[in-house]
Amino acid sequence: MRKFALIAAVALAAALTLSACGKQEDDQQAAPKAQQVAKPTSPTDSKAWSAYLGQLVQNNMQGMTASQPYAYMVTPGVTDEDKAQNDRQLQSVQDTVARGVLPGNLLAFAGQDSSKTADLITAAFKDAKQGSFKDVIILFIGDKADEQRVADTLKPTGATFRFVAM
Repeated sequence: MRKFALIAAVALAAALTLSACGKQEDDQQAAPKAQQVAKPTSPTDSKAWSAYLGQLVQNNMQGMTASQPYAYMVTPGVTDEDKAQNDRQLQSVQDTVARGVLPGNLLAFAGQDSSKTADLITAAFKDAKQGSFKDVIILFIGDKADEQRVADTLKPTGATFRFVAM
């Protein structure tokens, strides 16, 4: 459910951004800037986290040629439901890695707990074939402490790795 909410938020933001592309520069300069969503302080406020992380994904979609990104929101894994959701997400990402992804797509990974997000990425991509993600953008939103571990995991895949600090 949370994954779909994040995808819906990103898709809505992308649609609004694309609809504004045809306007004159004067209109764009006159329009007020969209308010930035602040990082939530509560790890259990999934709605606020979806809005915050959706904004970060939206701001980092440069170079993506697909119609929409694939966004994965990793839960903190505190409750049994959260743990089950993370297990389902891991299985989904492993299936995607096994099948492969077309160039121009963007896979975004984020969550309240950066180390759990990094754990999911490293587990999902550990058996990825060399060069199988060439020209695919992998966006990791997390803590600087987890950046190198994720980058090292993704390097053999040939993916374009992007990191955004929360």
